[in-house]
Amino acid sequence: MAAARTAAIQENVERPPRNIDWPTVGDRQLFPSEIYGADVFDRKTMAEALPKPVFQRFCKQVQGRQQLDRPTADAIAFAARIWAMQKGATHFTHWFQPQTGTTAEKHDSFLTLKSTIINGLEETYAIDYFSGGQLMQAEPDASSFPNGGIRSTFEARGYTVWDTLSPMFIRRGPHNTATLYIPSVFIGYNGEALDEKSVLLRSNEILSVAAVKLLNTLGDKETKRITTTLGCEQEYFLVDRAVYNLRPDLKIAGRTLLGNPPPKHQQLEDHYFGAIPSRVLACIAEAEYECARVGVPVKTRHNEVAPNQFEVAPIFEEASIAVDHNLLTMGILHQVAHRHKLKVLFHEKPFKGVNGSGKHANWSMQTDTGDNLLDPSSTPETNYRFLLFLVAILDAVYKHGGLIRSSIATASNEHRLGANEAPPAIVSAFLGAQLAEVLDAIEEGRDVKPFSAPSGSSDGTKLDLKISTLPPIARDFTDRNRTSPFAFTGNKFEFRAVGSKQSPSFPVVLLNAAVAKSVDLVNEALIAIKGDKPVPSEDDILAVVRQFVVSSKLVRFEGNGYSDEWVAEAAARGLPNIKSCPEAFKQLITESSAELLVSQGVLSSAELHSRYHIQLEKYAKDLLIEGETLFGMIDTGVLPASFTYRKELADSINSQASAGVEAVPEKKLLTQLTELSVKLQDANEHLKEAVAKVESLHGDEQGIYAGEVLTVAMEEVRKYSDALETKVADKYWPFPKYTELLL
Repeated sequence: MAAARTAAIQENVERPPRNIDWPTVGDRQLFPSEIYGADVFDRKTMAEALPKPVFQRFCKQVQGRQQLDRPTADAIAFAARIWAMQKGATHFTHWFQPQTGTTAEKHDSFLTLKSTIINGLEETYAIDYFSGGQLMQAEPDASSFPNGGIRSTFEARGYTVWDTLSPMFIRRGPHNTATLYIPSVFIGYNGEALDEKSVLLRSNEILSVAAVKLLNTLGDKETKRITTTLGCEQEYFLVDRAVYNLRPDLKIAGRTLLGNPPPKHQQLEDHYFGAIPSRVLACIAEAEYECARVGVPVKTRHNEVAPNQFEVAPIFEEASIAVDHNLLTMGILHQVAHRHKLKVLFHEKPFKGVNGSGKHANWSMQTDTGDNLLDPSSTPETNYRFLLFLVAILDAVYKHGGLIRSSIATASNEHRLGANEAPPAIVSAFLGAQLAEVLDAIEEGRDVKPFSAPSGSSDGTKLDLKISTLPPIARDFTDRNRTSPFAFTGNKFEFRAVGSKQSPSFPVVLLNAAVAKSVDLVNEALIAIKGDKPVPSEDDILAVVRQFVVSSKLVRFEGNGYSDEWVAEAAARGLPNIKSCPEAFKQLITESSAELLVSQGVLSSAELHSRYHIQLEKYAKDLLIEGETLFGMIDTGVLPASFTYRKELADSINSQASAGVEAVPEKKLLTQLTELSVKLQDANEHLKEAVAKVESLHGDEQGIYAGEVLTVAMEEVRKYSDALETKVADKYWPFPKYTELLL
């Protein structure tokens, strides 16, 4: 195994880079805007390909004003097939998001056979065909995906249904193949939501209805629809694939289950925003090119804090499309990294001792005319529309913090939350100095205090650095707080606690549902206080804002969310500090959560309980996979390496004794190795017993026991294995070390 480690490292050094030529036109490279959306059957392309009446009927369907009839679907399917085949597509697939955290697809060919009778004989010939029925609906096996008991093994029928809000696109494969992808929802035979997208679309609709009602109360009769917008900052690690292949834990569990951090990792703070390594940049650039072709608006790339850690961030989009594009980006990164002999790791904590990865979900609301409802403007104290939506969001986070916490609970994210690299498990909201002062002033019935100029500032809004060659520097009114799980960042809220590996869909679903309920409450209070007036007065609005400022004040926190003092203060405020996944999952099925989600129609009672069981079952399975992987690595790798080195030391001691030499250092090291090996062997046996116990349990008991016992047993095994790694000669150590993975 040591020879394999050496060979992998040598291959990494000697491997030639993969070269990709950026497409050109004439004597210049194509601009990003010329590449963007080239493989997307977007509305502009549809308008050009479809008869005008057909396209108009489709637009009405997307706007919710009429259903998609079969003739319209047939016309769209025909145009989509012609467009796709001209770009090389031979197959199509309904692309959907089961409750696995990733996507699913089944490819069907455009090829079909037709028969005709010639001179009394049947003649079969091939044609290319794609009908409106095939476009609108397909039938995967509903019982083979996570369903939480909604579907039994013998109840297999389910449906994927085209999501007309998300445009079709083409994905290119090997040998110049291409496939038409149709973004879809996934439901059971009786209409149960079995995926992430259908409930997201429901929650978007529910929030839209609530927000439009509030706007109508304020006198806005023009706005007909509200969309939630989302931008996901995706963090990830890239490691060499040859070295990765020698780590069973990374391949099976997605994280290292043993290993010590290298002497130098992130402590010098020199990786964040550093120069992107050329091999990595080549990989990211190719991934960005592919993202652009399928309409993913990638905007930012940079090094993250930990070695080998990076981030890609898009321009914000409508939430359901943003989720599609986030999952698409993850898939593209995975495939492109493979071509560059790299492996992308999306696990929230693949390496012990360095920062993990998140997926910061930047969330806001926008009207159908493009107005951002969370834009405070330069005078938020008189931006009454903004204030009403702001206090509704604070009310939602305060009342449903436990439910929102459940949306980010996974076995992998559990390693990251509250570890001084990610927000704590306590859900609080950060507003910043300006908005905090505005709300405090409204609560106290006084004028807003002017903001004092910062150190080195001449007028409070510009920074004067006393360097004549630099332009004036605009200063934001509000600082950023990276320790807050839910922070206002100018014109949106940043939900920082979402895990890098998980789909952002369900966190947005629960946030949408909670906010929709609170928007309804704000609207009811406003209607009650305005009485017979056609629109509420400023005093009416301020009274309602004041009411919700007071009732939600405990959820606001402007300080260091990583500190022990905040944990104590949050407890005094009565804010839940939910540290374990099983405890977080239970928040889904509390009486208040069920009332919120079921009464609004986001989830049925059966769907809600199925998701609870799916999450708990997945949690137990994830831990079982880790436990079984770890004890196998110890039995077949670490302990044999220790035994081999012990024998070498013993032989050396005997040889030196026969020569009359006292082998003091060898004896000392042999004693240490023996003690550690015995402790590791005993801990590994205890781990096997814990795994067997978890496997024998069922239902809620299995997940709870796994969280309480299996995680502790694995940490005990790792403690002794990592100690042995520092003692066993490097030539015998069976697995690549962090120094080979990260540096």
